Amino acid sequence: MRVNKALVAVLAAVVLGGGYSYVRQVTAPGLPDGIASGNGQVEAVQVDVSSLIAGRVASVLVKEGDLVQPDQLVATIDAEVITAQLAQAEAEVAAAEAQVAAALATIAQTGALLALANEELTRTEALQDRGTATVQILDARRTDVAVAQANHDAARAALVSYERGVDATRAAVAQVASTLEDTELTAPVLGRVLYRLAEPGEVIAAGAKVLTIINLSEVYLEFFLPASQAHRLAVGSEARIRLDVVDAVVPGRVTYVSPVSQFTPRSVETADERQNLVFRVRVRVPQELIESYIDYVRTGIRGVAYVRLAPAPDSPLADWPPELALDAQSALPLLNQ
Repeated sequence: MRVNKALVAVLAAVVLGGGYSYVRQVTAPGLPDGIASGNGQVEAVQVDVSSLIAGRVASVLVKEGDLVQPDQLVATIDAEVITAQLAQAEAEVAAAEAQVAAALATIAQTGALLALANEELTRTEALQDRGTATVQILDARRTDVAVAQANHDAARAALVSYERGVDATRAAVAQVASTLEDTELTAPVLGRVLYRLAEPGEVIAAGAKVLTIINLSEVYLEFFLPASQAHRLAVGSEARIRLDVVDAVVPGRVTYVSPVSQFTPRSVETADERQNLVFRVRVRVPQELIESYIDYVRTGIRGVAYVRLAPAPDSPLADWPPELALDAQSALPLLNQ
């Protein structure tokens, strides 16, 4: 890969160029048929780290310009109130579980009384058959069984209610615990801090931004191709990038070709005017290359992207000209100069 002292700067440009510019694309002079080029700007996606909850910022652990890794802790929201709420919710779970235990004891008690009432009824029925027990006593024993059965059923129903209460209090604990986790803000992507938007001690609303991070997992150069060339360009096509600030060639791949034209001259088009339509194209720099030179990646650098178009029928695929060739031996010397 031919990346000398420039490759460091090349990748320095490859990170997020915040802006967006339009430059008319034409095939550069001297390029072979089948190779198209376009001016553009190195860009990347900006990701906002926001707080899901309202509260006081307890700490911001990174500064502008710091490199952050995915899931790295970058800021915290004061959690004192939420911690107290979690303790209260856990106490309510313990209380609900105690009610379940009491309900189980009640079921055991009513079950025993029901068994005793059934035994008394059985004995009374035997005595009544022998004529030694009155009908009134037998009716009383039957009533005792019915009351004991109702009490037992009520105790079992209360147990179901208390068990559902335990489920509800446990759900409340899970909700508060989730809110407690939300007091820790983490970086969603590999990137570099662009803006620090909140400081410790500030009270922020739910959804407020704390940091803005440049996503170094998606670095690309965006440019435009005329309609006469865009229809021959496929996603995944090999590409090259040359930045204005360095003499180096960076490899890339086409990751996006707009399905609709940009900058249409007017609503009613003639055949000639249709040649002026352009399509937005993105060329992405390989992630391994970004990570190798991550300390040098910067934003907003202008450059030229070169893409290889599909050949005409029965024509060979165009070769890259020598000035766009990649030399794998020249990447490391860049860091030594």
